[in-house]
Amino acid sequence: IKTLTPVNQGPFGSELSLTLQVQKHLEPFRLSLEKLQDVSARLRKDMIRGLGKHSHHRASVKMLPTFVRATPDGTEKGDFLALDLGGTNFRVLHVRVLEEEQRVLKMDSQICAIPQDIMLGTGEKLFDHIAACLAEFLDSQKLRGQTLPLGFTFSFPCEQKEIDKSILIRWTKGFNCSGVEGEDVVNLLKEAIHRRGDYDISSVAMVNDTVGTMMSCGYRDQSCEIGMIIGTGTNACYMEEMKNVKRVEGEDGRMCINTEWGGFGDDGCLKDVLTEFDEEVDKTSINPGVHTFEKMISGMYLGEIVRLVLLKLTEEKLLFRGCPSEALLTPGSFETRFISEIEEPDSGLENAKKILTKLDLDWDLVDACVARLVCDTVSSRSARLCAAALATIVNRIRINRGLDHLKTTVGVDGTVYRKHPNFSDELQAAVRLLAPKCDVTFLISEDGSGKGAAMVTAVAQRVWACWASPDDLFHCRVTL
Repeated sequence: IKTLTPVNQGPFGSELSLTLQVQKHLEPFRLSLEKLQDVSARLRKDMIRGLGKHSHHRASVKMLPTFVRATPDGTEKGDFLALDLGGTNFRVLHVRVLEEEQRVLKMDSQICAIPQDIMLGTGEKLFDHIAACLAEFLDSQKLRGQTLPLGFTFSFPCEQKEIDKSILIRWTKGFNCSGVEGEDVVNLLKEAIHRRGDYDISSVAMVNDTVGTMMSCGYRDQSCEIGMIIGTGTNACYMEEMKNVKRVEGEDGRMCINTEWGGFGDDGCLKDVLTEFDEEVDKTSINPGVHTFEKMISGMYLGEIVRLVLLKLTEEKLLFRGCPSEALLTPGSFETRFISEIEEPDSGLENAKKILTKLDLDWDLVDACVARLVCDTVSSRSARLCAAALATIVNRIRINRGLDHLKTTVGVDGTVYRKHPNFSDELQAAVRLLAPKCDVTFLISEDGSGKGAAMVTAVAQRVWACWASPDDLFHCRVTL
């Protein structure tokens, strides 16, 4: 158990007494190896349920088929377009891949704004705006006249039916365009392009951001068969054996599955792992009872968990002389980036002092040390829970393939993984303990939403090159 930096005895009694009282409040966050193995076993059961033809509707881990049937093999080549729509701005990209050099030679992009009236207008108006921006980009890149395939990252809740058919379930992130929910967004995009009549695209491949991450890394490392996001939210995908994907026809080969593991625990199976602080975060969120796992580990919620712990310790008169500031009482005031800054190896304690001052707290050195300990404890739990989930996937892949030992690569993206000074090391160390028969390499994604979307399209083009038309390419059911 970590202890505080020794200081002179303060008004709360001995340093040892304070440490023990603080540790008591933090103990529920400290998950043993046995508990993590138990969490992994629960996730494994829910993954199997999510893959089932008749059981997936009651699984909290949805295990959505992506219809991506292969990863890059390094022979992909050509020019591709990518479209990344997930907020008030969207991005159009041109990606050129060279087989000879096995690398992405060129990636140009343009950001286009989506005005408020379009976000709240008709679906036709939205897709006409996207088609117009795509036309402008083609002109700027001197691509007009070429008919290129397009990878479409559409970051809203969808039910994917085919690689080029994805039904919008509901709008989020401030969008409320009429006539889109329940419709195929690929078809709406194609219709908008056809209305213009001045350019065309050859085919469209729908891409989830985790799949884009996996495919982006897969071109650099052909053993990459897992994609993981740990940022504002969290999710993962991996290559599953087709014989286990009961919701899709076919027994041979593999298909990438979007786990949607952020919903793990929505059925109550993690109730014994949740702390009182997790329950408060969930209760006050915009979606109580939903995305239980994500709320324990992702960047959107980690800062708020730390704030609630600091507030509890203050109420117990273990911090800040028992006097919380207005800022500490305000939800969202403790930003997740503060955790990374406070845990910096060399400057963390000084950063803690500056942040506590910014929050108008009357702190001393012990308070700064306690704040750092709280941040470390909350982020460590996040990394270890993520490791338990990832270990579930790598262990499943190894067992699926009947291997004594698995060597695989995970493509990773997300600000928590990238920015936190200790997160990646803690996660990787825990995965080694939880998946001892797996040799797992981690590769940070380079623009999964752009390059990854293009690579999904490139792989589809490569695998189905024998077919005569783009329609065959995306609709035929032949096994890869």
